[in-house]
Amino acid sequence: TGDVKARTIEYYALSSLLLYALLLLAIWATVQSAGRRPWDALILAAAPSIALVGTLNWDLLPVALLALAILAWSRERPWLCGVLIGLGAAAKLYPFLLLVALFVLAVRTRRFSGFTRATLGAIGAWVAVNLPFAWLYPEGWRAFYELSRDRGFDFGSVWLSLRFLGVPVDKVDSSQAVAGSFGLLVLGVIALSLFAPRRPRLVQVLLLIVMAFVLTNKVYSPQYALWLLPLVALARPRWRDVLIWQTGQALYYVGVWLWLNKFTEADRSLDDRSYAILILIQVASDVFIAGLVIRDIWKPEHDPVRMDGSDDPQGGEFDGLPDHGGVRKTVVEVAR
Repeated sequence: TGDVKARTIEYYALSSLLLYALLLLAIWATVQSAGRRPWDALILAAAPSIALVGTLNWDLLPVALLALAILAWSRERPWLCGVLIGLGAAAKLYPFLLLVALFVLAVRTRRFSGFTRATLGAIGAWVAVNLPFAWLYPEGWRAFYELSRDRGFDFGSVWLSLRFLGVPVDKVDSSQAVAGSFGLLVLGVIALSLFAPRRPRLVQVLLLIVMAFVLTNKVYSPQYALWLLPLVALARPRWRDVLIWQTGQALYYVGVWLWLNKFTEADRSLDDRSYAILILIQVASDVFIAGLVIRDIWKPEHDPVRMDGSDDPQGGEFDGLPDHGGVRKTVVEVAR
């Protein structure tokens, strides 16, 4: 027993060192890609979520790789950006969502060369990492995808909160509900980006798409806050807003462990209804940040990053390009 405990402590200590090295890498990449506002990376470094869930899983690996991918794109290195996206997506699928954001801005600017190269690089890197495991260990490789397909609504999700509050969500197919709601939200983000009076910044579009993913997913793991942190730091760098958002995340962190405590110490656990309320508080904090970013996109004069005359510090080849005005301007021009 003593040996097992010692090995467990050693494993956790080593894992923590590696994870916080990845965190430092993510912070460095965020500083480098922040343009004239390198101090915005402090939002990532000082966020309570780092202390609460930073070592809960290996999510800091894709977080660091996505931060590096954004940096590579900002330096107009689309191939490297794509490779980093593919490597990040091999750890967690969500870095692939950066390609969606790049496509939206490529449509807005009518410039597709960088997006095409990034996409090819991402696919190549993802296949290179996954193919050996899919070939040698097909059952193990498929396990994650089968779990994602077959699992029902799980802890932290808005779907679970609705069930606990009496809404009969179990009458719908969980995969179809998630795919449909996520698809609708992404279409909304695309429409917003194309109709906005000024081209949105890359991280604004990416944050909204990732937010749509975590809010509609079958599960909302506490460490999803780590996915959002670098994006919030670059998309809405206002400490007051970040603290409000982080308060919602921290309350949920406490709530999920109290609720899970019912499986070991039921007399010291949180009931389902109270847990559902804390889930909705977390959802509200996410929607709060998303709402501010939507306002910044529709009314760019509210965007703190653009107040100094910057266009899109992370935009890479899109930064400073002539804005073709999006769908709204095109419709007006055609009408004339």
